[in-house]
Amino acid sequence: MDLHESGEMYLETILMLKNQNEFVKSIDVAHALNYSKPSVSRAMKLLKDANLIVVDDKGYIDFTEEGINKANKVLERHHTIKEFLMKIGVTSETAESDGCRLEHVISDETHECMKKFLKGL
Repeated sequence: MDLHESGEMYLETILMLKNQNEFVKSIDVAHALNYSKPSVSRAMKLLKDANLIVVDDKGYIDFTEEGINKANKVLERHHTIKEFLMKIGVTSETAESDGCRLEHVISDETHECMKKFLKGL
């Protein structure tokens, strides 16, 4: 699966939901993202085919090792960008919104520099 913005968004959403409640189903993802159930079902199939998630016989979603690593990376980028933007004066709401978009496009180099900058404050 070409894991660009939509795939990363699904992984991040699953991770955030799992952090709130251990058990997550496709319908939970659909509600969280305000997407249709068929759209989420297609995405879950792609994530399964890419060996990023597994779904048990009850419909509960869990990560493979590769999937959890990717999900954690996306979530970390989101938090770093949001924190960075807030440090330079961006409101929390705007930083959240912009962070959600920027997390998918910044380079590893930029992310690492943001983290170093924040540690130095």
